[in-house]
Amino acid sequence: MESNTTNPASLHPQTAAQTPATDTAIPSLLPDNWFDPIEARLRLKTREFLEELFEEELEQVLRRPWYAHRSTLQTNDGDAPAIPAGHRHGHRPRTVMGTFGEVEINMPRARLKTPDGAKEWQSKVLPAYQRRTQTVDAIIAGAYLSGTNTRRVRRVLAAVFHGAISKDTVSRVWRKLKSDWDAWNARSLADEPIVRLILDGTVVRVRLDKKATSISLLVVLGVREDGQKVLLSVKNVGGETAEAWRGVLDDLIRRGLRKPEYLIVDGGAGLESALAQLWADVPTQRCTVHKLRNLLARAPKRFYEEITADYNDMIYAETAAEVEKRRQAFLRKWRLKCEAVADSLEEAGDRLFTFTKLPASQWKSARTTNAIERLHEEFKRRIKTQTVLPCAATAAMLFWALLASGQITMRKVDGWQTLPQKPADQPVDIVA
Repeated sequence: MESNTTNPASLHPQTAAQTPATDTAIPSLLPDNWFDPIEARLRLKTREFLEELFEEELEQVLRRPWYAHRSTLQTNDGDAPAIPAGHRHGHRPRTVMGTFGEVEINMPRARLKTPDGAKEWQSKVLPAYQRRTQTVDAIIAGAYLSGTNTRRVRRVLAAVFHGAISKDTVSRVWRKLKSDWDAWNARSLADEPIVRLILDGTVVRVRLDKKATSISLLVVLGVREDGQKVLLSVKNVGGETAEAWRGVLDDLIRRGLRKPEYLIVDGGAGLESALAQLWADVPTQRCTVHKLRNLLARAPKRFYEEITADYNDMIYAETAAEVEKRRQAFLRKWRLKCEAVADSLEEAGDRLFTFTKLPASQWKSARTTNAIERLHEEFKRRIKTQTVLPCAATAAMLFWALLASGQITMRKVDGWQTLPQKPADQPVDIVA
């Protein structure tokens, strides 16, 4: 008779005293006497359930239960097929890891009859070579995306999986996301009702040719007609040149992106040049936050507070007329106190104030690239522990995965209710 007594040694073959030296670096939060009767009983029942599940799956394939020579399953016309689809031939041990931990089961084996000869049966519930459930892979990927490196993920999950998750396991799970990433990069944008684009880049450190190198990630964020923000593209390139941005924009157009009604940019020369070649007639807004940084970079430090106050009074005025009035006052004042500041403001031209042609409810979201800046900050916060990413492709894919997995969410833009209203028909200062 089979005993139902739980044997801790069979479920947890390595106690704390028997842990290999290679795992001594993993701190355990469990006490010395770490046997948990609830967990042990649960895993025993889980093993029994899984074995029954695979036996039932095989029985459906063979069309007969254990020791039966003829099928007992009915077909659609009510007749039972007389010839089974194959025969069993024992079991083999197999390890499965799920949220219930790591369990070793006896997997049934069978030979199936096919027109090409006999072949080994493979379970569809647990495909060949699969050792983890999809939920476990999701937990591993989620822990990695939450802002930690592969070794720390192993330590975090050690208490649940008893050291069965290695840093190589984390890397393999991460690489499995590449197929989804490739599909996302090739998806059609023809049905996306995009009315606004926000474009900006960020610099990250990656390992190229065994050396830490800085590269740029070019990010394109779209705003749909209902105000919902959506990530359209993220590409890893060497720098924010006109050629690099043109490549990103051409790829979006090739996949069906329609011409936007409004653009928000950071003011980089490369991006300005690329947009002038494609959409010279689209109203374009220079980010007001980036321009303030440019002004401060051209002034002595003792003027920082005064420049910021005057600039904010101008940008955050309540009406377009008041904005223009304070703009002229800013230029007159700083032309005398620090000419470089006034020159920098004039360099942006009317593009710094394109937002004033929109309904006032949209001004907050239409005058800066803050929507992308928040993504950049969240992305860098999560990769802070890694310092240098493994490769350039990993950087772009990680940025996408943070959004695809729900680690980072985006809400609708402020003033989305008035998005159907077009910008006022006024001349736009185009900088090639």
